[in-house]
Amino acid sequence: MSRDVHIVVVGSFAVGLTMKTDQFPSAGETVLGSGYRTDHGGKGSNQAVGCARLGAKVSFVARIGKDPFGEMALGLYREEGVDATWVRQVAERPTGVGFILVKPVSGENCIALDPGANDLLAAADVAESEAALASADVVLTQLEIPVGAAEAAMACGRAHGAITVLNPAPARPLPPAVLENVDILTPNKVEAKVLLAHRPEEEIDPSQLARELLQLGPRNVVVTLGERGAFIANRALGREVPAIRVPAVDTTGAGDAFNAGLAVALAHGVDLEAAVNLAVITGGLAVTKDGVVPALPRLGEVLAYCERYGLGEPKWARSH
Repeated sequence: MSRDVHIVVVGSFAVGLTMKTDQFPSAGETVLGSGYRTDHGGKGSNQAVGCARLGAKVSFVARIGKDPFGEMALGLYREEGVDATWVRQVAERPTGVGFILVKPVSGENCIALDPGANDLLAAADVAESEAALASADVVLTQLEIPVGAAEAAMACGRAHGAITVLNPAPARPLPPAVLENVDILTPNKVEAKVLLAHRPEEEIDPSQLARELLQLGPRNVVVTLGERGAFIANRALGREVPAIRVPAVDTTGAGDAFNAGLAVALAHGVDLEAAVNLAVITGGLAVTKDGVVPALPRLGEVLAYCERYGLGEPKWARSH
């Protein structure tokens, strides 16, 4: 029987306010839209929920506003079984929001994002959650929060012997002190180029990107490649793991599902290659449904997929 594992996610929560419109408004113009909806979002929140759905005990460290959207976040964590002890409501800023206009035919979109309370998450706040970090098997963070908070999460996780995972999204240049405490860095190709100061339009092989990223300090690099899968690299290994073949409905949450699958597998002690094999399944299953949180797969869905295609279920999953 597998042991329970504990993952601490340090990250963001935001609400997506989405509307479909045939054309984007010009300055001073009002256009009619349809299909308005509000969605849970924020990479940190998505990944925390994704880990919980895969059977892990999850603690989330974040900042939200004292407003209805903040209450919406807390309701999500109660429903999904995410420990929100370290999700603090603040009065100074509202909960983060994104205003999203989407053209229904082309899928083209434009987005305005206010990080709100996410910008208030600081290294000191991460230090206050050390009681959770001290028992973590994996500490997972992203860059929708201040770099200082992400840096503190990686440093504290490393100090307590956890596996540290940084999903550098949205990408920005990072000081060496951040990457030196990262066990596994998980950029996509564009994020990898930004971290390396390459032009986003440059055609660079994933193996080269991974080799260059390793020189910045992380122990391992996993470059996600969308429908191609992922490329794994460390000092001794460099290989591509193919994606699973599924009908793509909405790719929005694939990266968050991938990172959740990776974190849970690593927490159970499997090696990096086996963890990425699971992550490409969780990421692939997420694209088969609309939305982000609704599409994050549950452990039963992953096991059913493995059984259907003769992949063999992970040994650690049998007790869940």
